[in-house]
Amino acid sequence: MTAKGTTTRRCYCRGKDGKPLGSRCSKRTQRKHGVWTIRQELPPTADGDRRLFRRAGYETQTDAQTDLDKVRALLNIADKDDAEGRARLGDLLAGISATTEAIPDHDEVKRKFGTGQSLTQHMTIAEWLRLWLAGKKALRASGLARYDVDIRCHLIPYIGTIRVDRLTVPHLDEMFEAIAQANVEIIEANAARRAAVTELKSIPWKGGENRARRKAMKEAIAAMPPFRRVTGPSTQQHIRATLRAALNVAIGRGSITFNAAQHVELAAAKRPKAMVWTDERVAEWLRTGQKPSPVMVWTPEQAGAFLDFLADFRHRLLPLFHLITFRGLRRGEACGLRWSDFNTETGELTIATQLVQDGWDVVESAPKTDSGERIISLDEYTVEVLEAHRAAQAAERLEWGDAWQDTGRIFTQENGEWIHPGTLTDMFERFIELSGLPAIRLHDLRHVAASLMLAAGVDVKIVSETLGHSDSRITRDIYQSVMPKAARDAAEATAAMVPRGAARQPVETSVDPRIEQAAQLGIDHLLAKIVEAAQQDGRTAEEVMQLTLDRLSGRTPVSDTDGHAMGTQEGAKIIEFRPRLTRV
Repeated sequence: MTAKGTTTRRCYCRGKDGKPLGSRCSKRTQRKHGVWTIRQELPPTADGDRRLFRRAGYETQTDAQTDLDKVRALLNIADKDDAEGRARLGDLLAGISATTEAIPDHDEVKRKFGTGQSLTQHMTIAEWLRLWLAGKKALRASGLARYDVDIRCHLIPYIGTIRVDRLTVPHLDEMFEAIAQANVEIIEANAARRAAVTELKSIPWKGGENRARRKAMKEAIAAMPPFRRVTGPSTQQHIRATLRAALNVAIGRGSITFNAAQHVELAAAKRPKAMVWTDERVAEWLRTGQKPSPVMVWTPEQAGAFLDFLADFRHRLLPLFHLITFRGLRRGEACGLRWSDFNTETGELTIATQLVQDGWDVVESAPKTDSGERIISLDEYTVEVLEAHRAAQAAERLEWGDAWQDTGRIFTQENGEWIHPGTLTDMFERFIELSGLPAIRLHDLRHVAASLMLAAGVDVKIVSETLGHSDSRITRDIYQSVMPKAARDAAEATAAMVPRGAARQPVETSVDPRIEQAAQLGIDHLLAKIVEAAQQDGRTAEEVMQLTLDRLSGRTPVSDTDGHAMGTQEGAKIIEFRPRLTRV
């Protein structure tokens, strides 16, 4: 054996006693008898112990020499005077020497060696995702929770055991196919549970037999899976985005060179289009109970009816819903407003903090985005509404005395504590039900505010800044639900821009000849009656015709006998009637 390594042919035949024959084998002289083995001396361990790389089973010397060259190339990655580096490479080769694992790729080992990564420990997807998420120090609590759900509920259960450097697109295709299959199972389970609940409600309470049925049905429902939400297209897109972001960091650190998540094709997640509650849609909703779209927008009249409903009941949180309706604040932003953020003299409100729901706990954080930190202008009436609310809150403070919780918030509970965002949503839904208005979500009030501003002619840039968007295109794409009246006015204004003149008259249409013939017979009959009337009254036909036209046009006052005559001329009965328009 030399330092360069050797390739030898060995015979593994055994005698009757079970011991290797070695040089005593009669077939040893045959050219193709035995297998080829390689041996390469490796750098010593940290303790100075010698070690070898051995591998056998090659059918030809060429195959054996190829693998031996790979081993030598790996050892040459480290300089001869780099004892620590050569020891790391020796650990790698010693670990795979006794296994059937393929000799590692030279370029991959060189990349890991150059970036200081472990050559013997291979990180799994689960290990890397946990490490990546732990390093997201600047992430907001809501974003961190969303990433955690994607990793814990989807990525780790499906692909967590796969090595990061061996993740492929087919692995991810299988994961999303499994998610689709789970969606089918969830839908079926939800339908079965919903049917059981409906049947339980239909069983009467009285009677021993009915009570036994109700008990059995309750036990069956308890054994069923709970209601669950399916993993829709939007959530699947977010799962892929989470994995893609984590793998991009792994690429930046040199762990991998290929991002499989970037090449997975998923169904496009369509954003639901906001629709206005027109009279026709309200009637259909009352008939079927189904909303035309998940995102619905009130008309100005409906928004005013909602605020008037709260005003009639003198609800203490009317100013909060007033502010969201007209200025489009997010739920957490409205709950997090402080009196120090309100400038009465300038009529400005600074959005600098928000209350975020984490599970059911509430934490205070900065607005959703950097552009969410903004200053919005208020109209005079809204300023008056907030000032009246300040006075009402001062009265509540006096009433509660020492029990008052001074949180400094504009909108609070009766004892001064801040309002839980989830409680505010539940409260809004109850108000909608009591008011009888068509259903919308609390977040849809932002759509109402945006639509009102855009319909009022406010520049889209100002609307975008008021809503806290980083780009006005977001405002156009999401929140521009133009009111029907504004859309009709725009259509009329557009049509009026083009002068048409005589060509604008309606196009003549062809008439059935039978209709024309019937109309001509009617005219001839009318003329005959006019001539007959003229002869009886001693007038000319032209005079009777002119009198008739004057009465139809309203130029001649109707006489006392104007009407329809019934009976003979001597005992004529006059039935008066109102003049009406007739088709020519």
